[in-house]
Amino acid sequence: MNPSSSSSSSSSSSSSAQTPIWVYSYVKLRFFNRIRRFLRSKTPKKPYVSPTESIAISPNITPTSNEAIHVAEPDCDCTGGIGGGADEFAAALRRTVKKLHFGSWEEKEMAAKVIVNMAKEDVKVKTLMVELRVVPALVSMVTSDAVGRPEVAVEALLELAKGSFENKALMVEAGILHKLPSNIQAMDESAKHDFAKLLLSLSSLINSHFTIALQANESVIPFLLGILELTSNFETQRCCLETLYNISIVLENVGPLVSNGVVQTLLRMSSSKGHSDRALAALGNLVVTSQGKRAMESSPMVPDSLIEIMTWEDKPKSIELSAYILMILAHQSSEQREKMAKSGIVAVLLEVGLLGSPLAQKRALKLLQWFKNEKQAKMYPHSGPQTGRIVIGSPVNQREVQEGRKMMKNLVKQSLYKNLELITGRASAGDSAKLKNLVISTSSKSLPF
Repeated sequence: MNPSSSSSSSSSSSSSAQTPIWVYSYVKLRFFNRIRRFLRSKTPKKPYVSPTESIAISPNITPTSNEAIHVAEPDCDCTGGIGGGADEFAAALRRTVKKLHFGSWEEKEMAAKVIVNMAKEDVKVKTLMVELRVVPALVSMVTSDAVGRPEVAVEALLELAKGSFENKALMVEAGILHKLPSNIQAMDESAKHDFAKLLLSLSSLINSHFTIALQANESVIPFLLGILELTSNFETQRCCLETLYNISIVLENVGPLVSNGVVQTLLRMSSSKGHSDRALAALGNLVVTSQGKRAMESSPMVPDSLIEIMTWEDKPKSIELSAYILMILAHQSSEQREKMAKSGIVAVLLEVGLLGSPLAQKRALKLLQWFKNEKQAKMYPHSGPQTGRIVIGSPVNQREVQEGRKMMKNLVKQSLYKNLELITGRASAGDSAKLKNLVISTSSKSLPF
């Protein structure tokens, strides 16, 4: 073999072996340069102290002295606080990011806690974390099986997500939705709350990144429903309902929501006065779609639970939302109107029409008008082919008309009596007998329907 060729081969092999070292050094140099530029922008300029002013400050400094007066600053907290100056902060930031990327699991856990403190004390740190690729490293910690380690990472991600659209988008791109815990029962209440808050924060990206990732991942909605089923914490449940509401805004998400049984869960949560407003708002987004409407029509809780909500006098917003959902269900559906009538909705609508908020009154009167028109359509002939049609003016038809009028008068009178008892019971003063006589003597033509 030619010695020149052997020497060239050995030199090439040695250079190839040295290449990774230079690449690593170059990457490390760029990393510290970024930190140095960030800290240089944070370092305040020192004020100039004239010789005459220095005499007044300290008698030991002569007028010819050019020494600057330094104010003692607290040292950097070893637990992650940014109490020192720029040099201490730079050292702490270098150690923290290095441990997060290259340290052991215990060091990564400690680094995540330090990042939480840094992000709380300085908003600019959140921008720097994007360049240092801290977010993907924290997302990778979420899948750890160690007790308490995923919670620390989620806490850091929560702090970085506050007010930062870019960090939220990076979390979704890093696959946070694919790394949610599978065993919800093993999670404690604090972990459930942190994950619920994180998903709520990420759901604000509903028009872009979050929607695309949600359609590609089928575990997010079951994860939220699992937390709702297993937690008793009010704030955690509220976060889950807020997230489901944000998801239901997008039309493409209706199919996954309905197929995972969200409608039944929302109906159950709407029975709680503390969560009724947000649960009904999410149902209102679903009921306007054909899939959501069919799911609600097939539920055994409809319409009884919605009618019950309309009797809550201390929840005007829930009454308005419940009336809206009932309007959508009753529109062009005689079967649903018949079910509502059997459940006693007419008396409830009369009460809401008299005592509800302006929006609730408007919706209640619209529903009452539909029930009135349907009653008239049954009594009077209508256009189209009919079987056994009776000519107008015949004795049989007139008898049916009279019976219908009597039935309507009795219905109105019963509703008025019921509303009268409610009104007189709430009155703080006044003669209830006079009020009762006044209502009885009032003609039914004065009613808004």
